[in-house]
Amino acid sequence: MKVCIAVITGVLALLLLAPTDALRAAEPQAALQGPMEEALSILRDPQYKDAARKTEQRRLIWEVVYKVFDFEEVSRRALARDWEKLSPEQQEEFSQVFSDVLGNVYLDRIQGAYQDETIAYLAEVVHESKPLAVVKTHIVRKSGNIPVDYSLHKTADGWRVYDVKVEGVSLIKNYRTQFQEILSKDSPAQLIVRLREKLAEQRKTLDSQS
Repeated sequence: MKVCIAVITGVLALLLLAPTDALRAAEPQAALQGPMEEALSILRDPQYKDAARKTEQRRLIWEVVYKVFDFEEVSRRALARDWEKLSPEQQEEFSQVFSDVLGNVYLDRIQGAYQDETIAYLAEVVHESKPLAVVKTHIVRKSGNIPVDYSLHKTADGWRVYDVKVEGVSLIKNYRTQFQEILSKDSPAQLIVRLREKLAEQRKTLDSQS
């Protein structure tokens, strides 16, 4: 499971935001493909091999990826039926902290793991009656291809990602299992405290590396 999560968190950072108007108009695959190519260009940029520029690269990636994903929807689906146990204020706080924790995990991964991978687009499957879609891709590596499926839903701002499956393993379902276990014993407030403690640990580690 740890290997699957490492892959998931790594591939998430292959997304950058396309211009807003273009993203609104784009179909699901187009909404991903352009930004992914931009991300690959940044990851290949030799200026970021300089350790002094890693923080800048990290900030840039997170700033734009945050806008591609619908983290409120990610949070809602990760908590499933437990989402309604949170007050509106707790829901907002949980979404923010959870997105920051996820961001730090995959940014740590992508900055050390990129190996000139490319993306092959296999299919775009749009739901007939709901504003949902799945874009099926492969990460093409020298050691073999990795299947990655992006689940998106259409919002007022265009198509947004709410789940990623790598080799059939769902980001949402993995965290849902963890959160359900915690909430079977602790309150929503305690869950948020745990996430804040994790975020504080991440930031401490980042500060020690800078």
